[in-house]
Amino acid sequence: MTQTLFQQEDPGGGRRASPGGPTRTGTSIWRSNPGWTQWAGQRVWIAGASSGIGAALARALIQRGATVVASARSVEPLNTLCEGARHALPLPFDVSDPKAWAQAYQAVLAAYGGIDLIVFAAADYRPGWLHEVRQQEVQRILQVNLASVYYGLEQVLPDLVARQQGGVVVIGSVAGYAGLPRAGVYGSSKAALIHLAEQLHAEVSPQGLGVYLVNPGFVRTRLTALNDFRMPALMDADDAAQAILDGLGRGHFEIHFPKRFTWWMKLLQLMPYRLRLPVLARLTTSKQ
Repeated sequence: MTQTLFQQEDPGGGRRASPGGPTRTGTSIWRSNPGWTQWAGQRVWIAGASSGIGAALARALIQRGATVVASARSVEPLNTLCEGARHALPLPFDVSDPKAWAQAYQAVLAAYGGIDLIVFAAADYRPGWLHEVRQQEVQRILQVNLASVYYGLEQVLPDLVARQQGGVVVIGSVAGYAGLPRAGVYGSSKAALIHLAEQLHAEVSPQGLGVYLVNPGFVRTRLTALNDFRMPALMDADDAAQAILDGLGRGHFEIHFPKRFTWWMKLLQLMPYRLRLPVLARLTTSKQ
């Protein structure tokens, strides 16, 4: 297994050899994407790296020798994350601002000449019934969870497609599998991300790009701390990061975990509505 190198213009007008996309581990009917197994020198941009899964994934990749660009609105957590790391760049900006994405990508190009993998991990959440949702909340959550992915793709995708190498990781949620009660705007945004990732894979995988959809169950983060109900199979963010790396190594399109919980959610997703809707109604009653 070998990594390919591509030649790319550097900011000074010369050409340099940079790490290409993932180590190719072969294809089969079970492999939807190239597998990422060698991280040394890979340039990974993580949007939403200040806490939770994004921060845990950034730490894991830094430990494996990747060059990590860590982005979020909060400055101090990014500085702490990148402190002491030779190949880590804190790049704070507001992911809900398309102009900020354009400026941030120019900074990435100036620093590293491009990226090999982008991870969309930024998320916002407020649990609640739909009749409690207000306009400001809708706009905020859809901007952070969904629109930010489109803004980021607008910047990075043309270069990835031109190189025909690299990948996109979209952090969704099992909350997008079905209309779970009290998921607020969050569940709808994650369902949209699942659709987006499927469409993106169909469009760019023939050109050599990998698209990876991550659907976690309950992970211990500042967002799940808002829940006032029992969260089955709750896991730590570091374990979630390891599950993501394992899935990327295998080239899976969908990476879902923990399996003891997510398989039940997949079963619910596959049920016909005459069976699924009564289950969802029962969940609604249990949360009132």
